[in-house]
Amino acid sequence: MQWIWKRADWPNFTFDPAAFVQLEREFHRNTGLILGSVSSVSPDDADELKVSLLSNEALDTSKIEGEILDRDSVQLSIRGQLGLQTDGRRPGPKETGVSRMMVDLYKSYNEPLDQERLFSWHRMMMNGRIDLEIVGGYRVHEDPMQIVSGRLDSPQVFYEAPPSYRVPKEMENYLLWFNRAFSEGMPTLVHAGLAHLYFELIHPFEDGNGRIGRAIAEKALAMGAKHPLITSLSSTVERNKKAYYQALERANGSLEVTDWLVYFSEEVLKAQINVQKLILFIVEKARYFEEFRNKLNERQAKVALRLFREGPEGFKGGLSAENYIRICKTSPATATRDLAEMVALGALKKTGKLRYTRYYLPMGDRNPDII
Repeated sequence: MQWIWKRADWPNFTFDPAAFVQLEREFHRNTGLILGSVSSVSPDDADELKVSLLSNEALDTSKIEGEILDRDSVQLSIRGQLGLQTDGRRPGPKETGVSRMMVDLYKSYNEPLDQERLFSWHRMMMNGRIDLEIVGGYRVHEDPMQIVSGRLDSPQVFYEAPPSYRVPKEMENYLLWFNRAFSEGMPTLVHAGLAHLYFELIHPFEDGNGRIGRAIAEKALAMGAKHPLITSLSSTVERNKKAYYQALERANGSLEVTDWLVYFSEEVLKAQINVQKLILFIVEKARYFEEFRNKLNERQAKVALRLFREGPEGFKGGLSAENYIRICKTSPATATRDLAEMVALGALKKTGKLRYTRYYLPMGDRNPDII
């Protein structure tokens, strides 16, 4: 099989520009809605939005690669790097590394992309790794860089990247293309989608290519929008990562990439909707505690905060009395009384009966037309 980078016309990607006119228009419309919503929230809520979006991206870009990080540790690291108040605990090395990359991406989104930044991101991402030959530099191993799937005893190679000796020149061309394409006004969705695919086809690092490639896509989207935090791309992709990997696999055999770019653009638009939902959720959280702050006891407030920590998707399966007992370390009688009080106040909604009783935050009932 001849790999795409062996073709004489590599890397001259082609696509149908007409396929992206409406998608690009919708992207910029959504960006305007998001920025308008952000400008109307309090400084504290804006800080919470930053922490939530950056931590969700850090967690989900890692989860796509099969790496599960601790949410509290990630949020702690991000808060500290943003200069926000923390509780003094030290986050773990993996959480610190990916969090540092996300915060750097947020702070430097409008700067040109260069080799030094990519190397810096790689050092952050590989924080604590001692099994890699090169950290903070392109791969140098002589073995083929193959992307495989299937069983260990019968792996299937569905892509082989350029050999290591070609990577420095490939990346020099890539970085020139990335910055020139932006300065020449390439549509934002096309720029971001091509930037991600092109980077993954080179696969320049020994490990971490997927996470850095998605960070580059986020950077391109932020540059085009002239503002960071307008998508949650990894969080959206993670919900159907099988489709993501299938789209990448289909795109590695042809330089005609319209189908990949349409897939990518539609995922970005979904990601923007999720950002809008998160902004609404944070606004509703602020209103919730403004209404109930002086009506909830310490245990009830602790449980409410725990429910909000799950984000717009909510507490999986709903809150049970057993959950309440475990979170508050209290008795069944106290839990039953506390939960009944919260329902009576309107601080929780109740569904089901007996052992199937579950409790939810009343978020859907509280002015859904904020955005």
